[in-house]
Amino acid sequence: MCQAGGGSSWRLRPALQRGLRRVVRQSKFRHVFGQAVKNDQCYDDIRVSRVTWDSSFCAVNPRFVAIIIEASGGGAFLVLPLHKTGRIDKSYPTVCGHTGPVLDIDWCPHNDQVIASGSEDCTVMVWQIPENGLTLSLTEPVVILEGHSKRVGIVAWHPTARNVLLSAGCDNAIIIWNVGTGEALLNLDDMHSDMIYNVSWNRNGSLICTASKDKKVRVIDPRKQEIVAEKEKAHEGARPMRAIFLADGNVFTTGFSRMSERQLALWNPKNMQEPIALHEMDTSNGVLLPFYDPDTSIIYLCGKGDSSIRYFEITDESPYVHYLNTFSSKEPQRGMGYMPKRGLDVNKCEIARFFKLHERKCEPIIMTVPRKSDLFQDDLYPDTAGPEAALEAEEWFEGKNADPILISLKHGYIPGKNRDLKVVKKNILDSKPTANKKCDLISVPKKTTDTASVQNEAKLDEILKEIKSIKDTICNQDERISKLEQQMAKIAA
Repeated sequence: MCQAGGGSSWRLRPALQRGLRRVVRQSKFRHVFGQAVKNDQCYDDIRVSRVTWDSSFCAVNPRFVAIIIEASGGGAFLVLPLHKTGRIDKSYPTVCGHTGPVLDIDWCPHNDQVIASGSEDCTVMVWQIPENGLTLSLTEPVVILEGHSKRVGIVAWHPTARNVLLSAGCDNAIIIWNVGTGEALLNLDDMHSDMIYNVSWNRNGSLICTASKDKKVRVIDPRKQEIVAEKEKAHEGARPMRAIFLADGNVFTTGFSRMSERQLALWNPKNMQEPIALHEMDTSNGVLLPFYDPDTSIIYLCGKGDSSIRYFEITDESPYVHYLNTFSSKEPQRGMGYMPKRGLDVNKCEIARFFKLHERKCEPIIMTVPRKSDLFQDDLYPDTAGPEAALEAEEWFEGKNADPILISLKHGYIPGKNRDLKVVKKNILDSKPTANKKCDLISVPKKTTDTASVQNEAKLDEILKEIKSIKDTICNQDERISKLEQQMAKIAA
């Protein structure tokens, strides 16, 4: 047993222990230092969601932090400007258009004001947040994406193509949408026989990898609708796994052994018979959520219910996954948000920032590499993915690939003006059937021009208006209840 860094048990064979120590000593990240911010820089009095789902419940970008919260009469999440720290009023506006609990949220990498949400109500919604944050509760999404038959637990934007969004549901289907037209263009509904735990795009968005309840890790080409590689029993335990792509094309997984020990592993998709590395960690039962920084090749593991963040450096030298250290605190984490590199303070040598969810608050945790010089540390900050999309949605669906467009952080990142997300729905009557297309487009019922159809549309509009009216009423009532509760508290005090 090898005790390293912050006291985490890290089992390796003796030969690998020696290799681990040698590599860590030479790594510039061996002194990465984690520190929670002071209380007045936290976001307080937030009712973090209690829904039983293993997502991170928090999404962050250089402008906003979004947190899934408890909500009566449907699902909701908070969107707070980063500077809006301190106590958050109970009547603070929310994004509350879903009719069931929200399970996952993800900020668009190409527009800091656009966020997607997946819910138990079987829909995906895409929202445009005002530049300075919410002043009123938001009930109307820019677009509602309907195609799943069961709850939607995963949403993930394409890393390089504009307006391409992936969703995965408990119907074991993955749907890839063109958000710009509101269409489902790819439906991978026959590749998974059991629940999908997570989905990860590779660096240029040409492949996805998935971890599933059937204990398989799959690498999939979504446009060809082919499984490129798969590994049965990647981790033999029954508890949930996670799989993410690394920048070099390898796949990193977390899971459990047959004896319920937490494991991490590294795989080469070209040969998944044996892992490149497989390490056992501890016997805790929280699912390990991996957060990956492709610029530094560091993976941070946050266990749900743990009170620590472990971090590792991935290299091409044995043992390949090198334990660096552990950030420990007293309180367990309910979820975790991870800031993109362009949102970090390069003047303070900050290499990562987490947003740890407690039961009633969100606490930023800053990871820094101590340096004596005040100059820009270019070895810590290679050019990183910027907010500009490398491809349009149509180009990607036609088969083009492109790496992220990189930006320098030398003078810090200044967020630019985001353009509004516009959804232009195609007229199905005008679209010609496409011949010999390998990808089956998701079936959309064709509109007929007969009288019955027109009547149905009118009825549908009427129902949608009534639903919107009820949602607005619920949001207003929630705000009113909060205000009355505050008045009662003042009187009682």
